[in-house]
Amino acid sequence: MDANPHAQSGGAPVIEPLVDARYGALVPPQDDIREQFVAAIPSLRAFAISLTGNVDRADDLVQEALLRGLDNIDRFTPGTSLTAWLFTILRNQFYTHYRKLKREVPDPDGHIAGAQATMPDQESPLYLHDVWKALHKLPPEQREALLLTAAEGLGYKEAAEICGIEIGTIKSRINRARSKLAEILGHE
Repeated sequence: MDANPHAQSGGAPVIEPLVDARYGALVPPQDDIREQFVAAIPSLRAFAISLTGNVDRADDLVQEALLRGLDNIDRFTPGTSLTAWLFTILRNQFYTHYRKLKREVPDPDGHIAGAQATMPDQESPLYLHDVWKALHKLPPEQREALLLTAAEGLGYKEAAEICGIEIGTIKSRINRARSKLAEILGHE
């Protein structure tokens, strides 16, 4: 009797299925899995080409499916078809990419992306703070006239009525307020 229980009479080791400790299921030997992965490649490639219509995209899809299969081999149910499992992974990857592509807009020159750019926001609050400080440096009657027309959107007549003054006076106050505000903020 041989001392090595895993050796056959011809001297080649017997590869026994392993038991996965997490699931208690039989896991095919590594050599068997490798052979099944390699054997599945032509069928996966043909399926991927039929889905994508592009050989390069199909090859990428097959590669990704094989990598995902290897990464998740612990999820494979022994006794079922490894090829069918890889087909499912490939199909799911295709539809995931397809859904992403539907949301993308072709923009080879970057014109659309350039138009979507937004300016940084940090300057707006700082400028608004400066304007607010400058407004408080104006005399109260000028600030009131300017805020009623510029901020509240009232007409000269309505602002004049609210302040209880003539329309010419409100126009004069607004003009002086704008000039003083521009001077404080350093605008010409």
